[in-house]
Amino acid sequence: MLDNLALGLQTALSFDNLLWCFVGVFAGTLLGVIPGIGVLAAISMLLPLTFQLDATAALIMLAGIWYGTSYGGSTASILLNVPGTPSSAITALDGYPMARQGRAGVALLMTTIASFTGGSIGILLLMGFSGSIAQVALQFSSAEYFALMLLGLVAASSMSSGAMSKGLIMVCLGMLFGLVGSDVYTGTRRFTFGMIELADGIALVALALGIFGLSEVIVSIGKIDAKDIDSRSIGLKSMKPTREDVRRSWPPMLRGAAVGSFFGTLPGTGPSIAAFMSYAMERRVSKTPEKFGTGEIEGITGPESANNAADQTAFIPTLALGIPGSATMALMLGALMIHGIAPGPQLMTEQPSLFWGLVMSFWIGNLLLLVLNIPLIGLWVRLLTVPYQWLFPAVLMFICIGTYSVNSSGFDVLMVAMFGILGYALRLLSFPLAPMLLGFVLGPMMEEHFRRAMLLGRGDPLVFLSRPISAVVLLLTLGLLLLGIRSTLRARRLRAQAAHGPR
Repeated sequence: MLDNLALGLQTALSFDNLLWCFVGVFAGTLLGVIPGIGVLAAISMLLPLTFQLDATAALIMLAGIWYGTSYGGSTASILLNVPGTPSSAITALDGYPMARQGRAGVALLMTTIASFTGGSIGILLLMGFSGSIAQVALQFSSAEYFALMLLGLVAASSMSSGAMSKGLIMVCLGMLFGLVGSDVYTGTRRFTFGMIELADGIALVALALGIFGLSEVIVSIGKIDAKDIDSRSIGLKSMKPTREDVRRSWPPMLRGAAVGSFFGTLPGTGPSIAAFMSYAMERRVSKTPEKFGTGEIEGITGPESANNAADQTAFIPTLALGIPGSATMALMLGALMIHGIAPGPQLMTEQPSLFWGLVMSFWIGNLLLLVLNIPLIGLWVRLLTVPYQWLFPAVLMFICIGTYSVNSSGFDVLMVAMFGILGYALRLLSFPLAPMLLGFVLGPMMEEHFRRAMLLGRGDPLVFLSRPISAVVLLLTLGLLLLGIRSTLRARRLRAQAAHGPR
């Protein structure tokens, strides 16, 4: 372990990796502060920049954007009551009232400290458990991988916002887009409609930028107003918390880190659910739950610690098993594959400098975020005063340049526009978009493992039930599916009763 940590520290402290770590956390904080961008749009926009880097630097930068947006997202939540990212939405409930009471500086400082605490505990768990999980995963065959990926997709569908049926439709749509291109076994072209540009499949960058980047910009136009912010009122002096603030903040931070670490490892949950669960826990254990929503410091420190812990532990299944639990982790997995690195349990043994370099960069990135978020808070606050109509043309320009720079292809830019319109229409119809990206990334991998398992089983589908781990995971998937259907039917029945009124 010590040798691995030394190797990781040496890798993370190299000049190039330090530079890209700083670029990642700075860009993540900047884009997280701006309402309406979101972590998926931020990573999608900056993903093309990483294609010219080596795999370690690319992942370090993308990871920096990932947890940088969580830090930055809380700033808009507290000052504007408009969440910069979904995971910081719950912070607005008590953060915004604190700002209205003249305590915005204290709220911003305590959320930064809570984020650092949760992130640090998540990194420790990532270092401690990834190796053990990878050792177990080395015994897995294609049947187990297929079952685990199926569980991840069903979990993502059932736990996403909205009806489960809509989540499943989006997973299937994503898998359908993932099947476009040449068959890896026979070379037969599928769903290309005679277009040579689709022979290699739909580019991950085009789909992610269109669905999350372009549609997010369209949705945000005209909805964000920064006129209420007084940037001069927030400075270092206003950030000093009282002893009572510090005393009340530590227990929620530790409880939030525990909640976030647990939910971060589960497929389909992620930092948003972790933050909401932490807030619910703080209300439950509080002696004055009726005060939540009026500016209680426990209402911001617990959720902020939870979403940052979840950000870190989400890497455990992604790196140790090669199975992403969320759409953001699917983008990370896509970046690994673009660089020619196969994710999975062999990653730790075949690419130790990448794995441990990435893990140790998390410590450096979290320390950099402390530096960026406390002394430079005035800069982030002033950024919120820039009218959004000036920002979104720049965002659109970065989307077009980023897409074109990957393959010098105008067709990819058209694909971004098409997916942007599709994403906007799906948002209007309340379809969750994250399951679609998971289906797009996991679909081809599931197909490959399914066909390989069927070949090994000589065409007998019972091969998936003859192996104990695969059978247990498939049973869990079935149970989750039935639970989701039951919840959907119950919700529909309650809505019908409410519509007809009491009899």
